Amino acid sequence: MRNHRPANQPVRLDRRRIYILPTRQGYAFALLLLLLFLWSINYSNSMGFAFTFLLSAVALNNMWRAHNNLQDLVLRPGATEAVFAGQDAHFDYWLDNPDSKPRYGIGLQWQDRPPCYADAPAQGSATIVLSVPAKRRGRLRPGRLRVFTRFPMGLLQAWSWVEFEQDCLVYPRPRGGRLLPAAMAKSIGSGVGEQGVGSEDYVGFRPYAPGDSPRRIAWRATTRTDQLLVKRFSDQAQPELWLDWRLLEVEAVEPRLEQLCQWVLKAEREEYEYGLRLPGREIPPAHGEIHRRRCLEALALF
Repeated sequence: MRNHRPANQPVRLDRRRIYILPTRQGYAFALLLLLLFLWSINYSNSMGFAFTFLLSAVALNNMWRAHNNLQDLVLRPGATEAVFAGQDAHFDYWLDNPDSKPRYGIGLQWQDRPPCYADAPAQGSATIVLSVPAKRRGRLRPGRLRVFTRFPMGLLQAWSWVEFEQDCLVYPRPRGGRLLPAAMAKSIGSGVGEQGVGSEDYVGFRPYAPGDSPRRIAWRATTRTDQLLVKRFSDQAQPELWLDWRLLEVEAVEPRLEQLCQWVLKAEREEYEYGLRLPGREIPPAHGEIHRRRCLEALALF
């Protein structure tokens, strides 16, 4: 199984990928059968032989059911959302059951954390969400996962290993004690009629652009047109911020990224237009959710 490369497509559990061994309860059950068998031989008890063979048949049936509970099951990765360092990343996995019978007690486990269980309906799908701690920024891959079942009686465990080319983006931890750097007002010219993006004097409408504040949408005017309109203002334009790596006089990389991350979140929350400067990369000023994710991604992958 270690020779299997991470898959970028659904994985089907065929016979060559499934292993099966007794559990602790299974070994205790086997010891009980051995004692019953020796007792039956010693006393030549036909009822003891019948009971021993009946329990042996139950164990063999349990082995067949446990193995078939995983066979031909299809696992595929789902979507993941970016998180900040120190949080738990949530990875979604789909269990597709092509069989006409349901699959019960399917477990999925990451390393030594408690497993998550799901039942896959007949010719249907079930979802399992695994939580993986995101300790460092960057791209987080969960690595190998163990899919297993102890159905129906817990005497045997059938399991397999799967690994997908699935990752989650981990942003730096937002922390730091410094205030936002001084804002630099936009140069909007000196001619009469030059318009900024301030919040004082109303000057008309313009088409909606992704990232515009919902508070500036002209809902009444929008009902009279075929497009979404946003109110325009002039004078006292919102100042423009540059979140610059060079402003932080800290030698360590991670504290700088954590402070920049906190600045990005605060600037977005206060609706500034802000840009980000890193060594070798510059993101021009903007605002909105797309711009926020772009800046945080740059910090995560620096």
